[in-house]
Amino acid sequence: MIIMFMGEYHHTIDEKGRLTIPSKVRYELGESFIVTRGIDRCLFIYPKHEWEQIITKYRELPNTKEARNFMRFFLSGATVCEFDKQGRINISAPLIKYAGLEKECIIIGVNDRLEVWSRDAWKQFIDENEDSLSDMADHLFSSSLNI
Repeated sequence: MIIMFMGEYHHTIDEKGRLTIPSKVRYELGESFIVTRGIDRCLFIYPKHEWEQIITKYRELPNTKEARNFMRFFLSGATVCEFDKQGRINISAPLIKYAGLEKECIIIGVNDRLEVWSRDAWKQFIDENEDSLSDMADHLFSSSLNI
């Protein structure tokens, strides 16, 4: 089964670290899923089957300092989560601190995962990158793909 997450959702995180996940994507995540540190100061949320594929790829990495350090960063923050009755997840304090999550959060779908951003970090990301999106698309995609 291939799942593709997409969209942008605005939610709030409460003082206990609970964040509502949009109902549109809860089914695709399954009953339990993985939350971990992402790149660019956000959190990544993976369905278990996607997480298992990532772990398989990590096991194939060479035993270099760079690979070990990245795995430490990525895996040490990983935790298995489940929804409560209100469709919320509980995010640990270290992950909240890492992503700078305060009241307002942005949850975005990025193909195989969800990302959770602080409102300010997401705005900064958009502001810094929107002028170069055309160049990024030209560089990443062949001319046969119309975007």
